[in-house]
Amino acid sequence: MTTLVVVRKGNMAAIAADSLTTFGDTRLSDSFDASSEKMVRYGDTVIALCGSAAHQLVYENLFSTSKDLNFNSKAEIFETFRKLHAILKDQHFLNPKEEDEDAYESTHITALIANPTGIYGIYSMREVFEFKRFWAAGSGREYALGAMNALYDRLDSAEAVARAGIEGGATFDKNSALPMQVITFPMAPAPVTA
Repeated sequence: MTTLVVVRKGNMAAIAADSLTTFGDTRLSDSFDASSEKMVRYGDTVIALCGSAAHQLVYENLFSTSKDLNFNSKAEIFETFRKLHAILKDQHFLNPKEEDEDAYESTHITALIANPTGIYGIYSMREVFEFKRFWAAGSGREYALGAMNALYDRLDSAEAVARAGIEGGATFDKNSALPMQVITFPMAPAPVTA
């Protein structure tokens, strides 16, 4: 698995990921992996992925060949992943089966999303959440959430909070390791309401 975090603080956002890939009991660290990144870009959106190592190549391909995807709100992210689900099944041979009692087909994806409109998470049944301050995903998420919760008000920047989250996950989760990748950018001003 992994440790992924997304943070919003002031007018900045940060999204970060550790760099370890695991195959059962085998660890492929950054010093052996020529492409240990766990984040993909689509325009001004950054998506951090956890789960199958195949997700990275699949989503890089999807984003390079898909036009007019929109990640600018909770509803748009849901609609984008709803559309992508058919492509994942037809062109990338996604097996949408998880449990017999599941209400919907699974995308088998857990991802955190950041762009100038906000910070979000998406889960396997296309559940989308928008976060106000921070969130974490992956096997190191509990350690990351604890670190970020303890330090959010004490640290000055979204990047510092994100770094603390990844360091917490990498320190205590056996499936996460440094170095980390961190991407920061300014948030769009909040819309003015009358």
